[in-house]
Amino acid sequence: MSKIDIVRAAMVEAMKAKDKGRKDSLSMLLSALKNAQIDKKEPLTEDEENAVVKKEIKSTKETYDLAPADRQDIRDEAAARIAVYQEFAPQDMSPEQIKEVIEQVLSELGLDHPTPKDKGAIMKVLMPRVKGKADGKLVNELLSKAFT
Repeated sequence: MSKIDIVRAAMVEAMKAKDKGRKDSLSMLLSALKNAQIDKKEPLTEDEENAVVKKEIKSTKETYDLAPADRQDIRDEAAARIAVYQEFAPQDMSPEQIKEVIEQVLSELGLDHPTPKDKGAIMKVLMPRVKGKADGKLVNELLSKAFT
């Protein structure tokens, strides 16, 4: 069952429960998923669906962060939308799991004592393995700690 079907079913349940806020959030997520599928011209893979959900979460977080302090209504709506989107987002890798992947990549590349100069080569191998499963900033931070 695709994520589009899952989100559509959740939206129908929200409509039956007369939960307008949840229904609106699910409608926006469903729209984003359908638009991505239309752009691709074929069904999305699970990774692509997860990427769309994460992108929606990220843009909603930006809305929350950029909302003026006196506009609590915008912040509340964005927070509620993020909570709904999180239900459909894949679980992110923990810092420990990311460290394990970094160690695997370092051993594969034969780098016992990596230097900042090696970062580009390491990231080229590392990022495809964690894409969509981990926050890029966190991966970058943990890799930078490996240099010390």
